[in-house]
Amino acid sequence: MNINVAYYDSPIGLIMIEAKNENIIRVSFVDIATLSENASPILEKAKKQMAEYFEGKRKEFDLQMAFEGTQFEKKVFKALTEVEYGKVATYKDIAIKVGHNKAYRAIGGTNHKNKLAIIVPCHRIIGSNGKMTGYASGIWRKTWLLDHEKKNSTD
Repeated sequence: MNINVAYYDSPIGLIMIEAKNENIIRVSFVDIATLSENASPILEKAKKQMAEYFEGKRKEFDLQMAFEGTQFEKKVFKALTEVEYGKVATYKDIAIKVGHNKAYRAIGGTNHKNKLAIIVPCHRIIGSNGKMTGYASGIWRKTWLLDHEKKNSTD
């Protein structure tokens, strides 16, 4: 069970994409490429879709992903993928969506565990007061991603 790695040089930093058994398992911002790239069909597809996203052409990702975590966390990750491109939701919105109306903090903790940046769009989740809150890759990236989506949204 090899893990294959590819890199995508985005406008907001280098992104490392990891795959195992034709599933994307991690998408994260890195400072430098520390591992050798291994070509695989799923990684090529992921890089292509990432390029389309940053060009403003792709609104949804069509990639096989492997979510890691508890059943609750997996429900949260799935709910995050349902937040529309160019839109935002609150931690409370996600808590209600997964059937745990008061689990705001747990939603925040789960967002922090998201290993699939951009593809599982935790950057679309904001505080109920409308403020940009926690993003492991930096609030500036979260702001950039939301602005990018708003600019390229058809609504």
